Amino acid sequence: MSDPVTPSQTIEVRDSCLCLHAQRAARALARRFDRAFKPFNLTNGQFSLMMGLNRPEPPTLGAVAHLLAMDRTTLTAALKPLERRGLVQSHPDAQDRRARRLSLTDAGRDLLAQAYPVWCEEHAAISWNLSEVDRLRADLLQLGQLPADPATTSAEPAD
Repeated sequence: MSDPVTPSQTIEVRDSCLCLHAQRAARALARRFDRAFKPFNLTNGQFSLMMGLNRPEPPTLGAVAHLLAMDRTTLTAALKPLERRGLVQSHPDAQDRRARRLSLTDAGRDLLAQAYPVWCEEHAAISWNLSEVDRLRADLLQLGQLPADPATTSAEPAD
């Protein structure tokens, strides 16, 4: 049997765990943006998803999943409420009927245009309170590139 975790070890994890601090920060940011997007009946995740679809050419489901660091099943579930609201549409790829392409509808583009200034205001307010925001962003982007499993070698999105 292993030795029990001591109170000092618990404090060490509480004070130094990158994962814990990233999760706490992510939850605080998510709550703040959820409140900001409430008038649009959007969550911060839906806003990010819609931004990920706002491209000249409709991306594949796999490309969007890769961008958002989501598995395809979770992304498919996240798309359903947006599709029901008529904000997002899905259609087969013209070259490969097995792949799905995703795009914003006119209503989706309009809602995104309304929500974007709110994002700008919230983002500016948050950034203003942070020191070295560009460094933080770069560090978070670097952390986002870490494989979920160190044995994983492929970073290519599946379609």
